[in-house]
Amino acid sequence: MASLGELERSVMDLLWSAHEASTANDLRDRLAGGQESKDLAVTTVLTVLSRLEKKGLVERERGTRPHRYRAVSTREDHTARLMHEALGTAPDREAVLARFIGSVTEAEAATLRKLLARS
Repeated sequence: MASLGELERSVMDLLWSAHEASTANDLRDRLAGGQESKDLAVTTVLTVLSRLEKKGLVERERGTRPHRYRAVSTREDHTARLMHEALGTAPDREAVLARFIGSVTEAEAATLRKLLARS
């Protein structure tokens, strides 16, 4: 899974927090803080959305004009896939897991124990 650039991440943050699909104009305006931005063209946002669609992170609603976009999965699903991908590239998974577990807070460790007990 490809990593996200800064603008891609910003667009995904907006889509993940949205309750409905968004147009490129909506996203551009929200990225600009509710004011039209001369620094960010809607074509730039459309290019980012196209790249995110190719990466499988965004889907475009067909048959609507202007096109509306939504995240394919949740932020949590995406993060879990990234974690799995990173772990999958490690030659010593146990060492990576040990380092990860050694770096979490006590509250996070308790959550991990609780979640592992459930599964």
